[in-house]
Amino acid sequence: MYFLYSVLLGMALVAVVPLYFVRLRLGKGESLHLAERLGFRLPVRKRQGPFLWIHAVSVGEVLSLQSLVRELRVRHPDWEIGFSSLTNTGFRMAEARIKDADHLFFVPFDLGWSVRRAFRRLRPDLLVLAESEFWPRLLKEAGRCGCPVLSVNGRVSPRTFRRFLLFRRVARPLLEKVDRFLVQTDTDRSRLEAVGVPPGRIQVSGNLKCEIRLPELPPEEIRALRGEMGVRPGRRVLVAGSIHRGEEGPLIAAFAEARKVRADVLLVLAPRHPEKFADVEKEFAGTPFVVRRRTRLAAGEPWDVLVLDTIGELARFYALADAAFIGGSLVPWGGQNLLEPAFYGKPIFFGPHMANFADLADRFIAGGAAVVVEKPEDLAAMFRFEDVERLAERGQAAKTILTSLQGATAKTLAAIESVMPHAKG
Repeated sequence: MYFLYSVLLGMALVAVVPLYFVRLRLGKGESLHLAERLGFRLPVRKRQGPFLWIHAVSVGEVLSLQSLVRELRVRHPDWEIGFSSLTNTGFRMAEARIKDADHLFFVPFDLGWSVRRAFRRLRPDLLVLAESEFWPRLLKEAGRCGCPVLSVNGRVSPRTFRRFLLFRRVARPLLEKVDRFLVQTDTDRSRLEAVGVPPGRIQVSGNLKCEIRLPELPPEEIRALRGEMGVRPGRRVLVAGSIHRGEEGPLIAAFAEARKVRADVLLVLAPRHPEKFADVEKEFAGTPFVVRRRTRLAAGEPWDVLVLDTIGELARFYALADAAFIGGSLVPWGGQNLLEPAFYGKPIFFGPHMANFADLADRFIAGGAAVVVEKPEDLAAMFRFEDVERLAERGQAAKTILTSLQGATAKTLAAIESVMPHAKG
């Protein structure tokens, strides 16, 4: 199985790497970091104490682990912590947010020799995988080296579950190499059990993304921030965050409809992928709206629509917003994270496709903090801000629900300490 897997992966890399070279290196001037991804230029273990390797795929997983890494450093200053990511955006986010790790690096391609080289250099005592990063060679080499594997903040989406069931004979041996699963919900636990994971190896620990810690901004600072961004007093701002292809059109149409009766509403559009910034601007061609990019916005300059073409600023805009729309939900993508606007106590709207965050979406809907919008009239009503008092109540409910969902960091930390060899309590 491993030989066939390696052959197929190698063929895929041969096909994909040139495309990424054109897209990243030539198109954006970004490095592919091939040396690290092939197992070279990886960090070398510095000390003789315990070494913890934590791996997160991209931005969302990196952000979810901030509090955990911070607590690990406080409780175990003698541990050496290596933190890897798969994507360039995830790595940049780790550089900005994961300050307590000793090493930041790209996870090597899942080829036998590159993974073996990584384990030889790092010699980890425990491998922690965020969510569902089950790479066959990585897990096999961890087992060969006697390195326990802990899956944290685990989530088994309906799509992943169907694949596990369809390829059960492949999935079960793979999952057997994980010593313990910490999952977000009872549904995730049930799905793992259905695939064949023993119940004793599964623990429901909650969602680490709920442990979000963002800068607390007092009202006067928010007012100053709104002024800096050109939002005049009395204006209502809706931030549509992490928008995917196919969502711009309905949102723009609803915004235009609402502006016929409410001229004081403003729209911040934050595309999920940076390469879509120019495409979003083109969507407004022929409209009467003043459209500006964040990177070209002078302090205090007015606008109707602001395209957020920066990385890492979305949470700041949720703080100054009056309401938030969660992208990836009008199209069958599965939604995006709704916790940043909840942290700032904002009323939340999203479309019908929130499968990736189904448990959270259900909780926020049931608690009166979120509203599902699907039809054009629903979207237009979202922009009209008709019941301001009700919106304020929804925002407060969002903050309250988020607080009630916290506690996953403590459970995850305890699990790591129980699995990590030579851990000191």
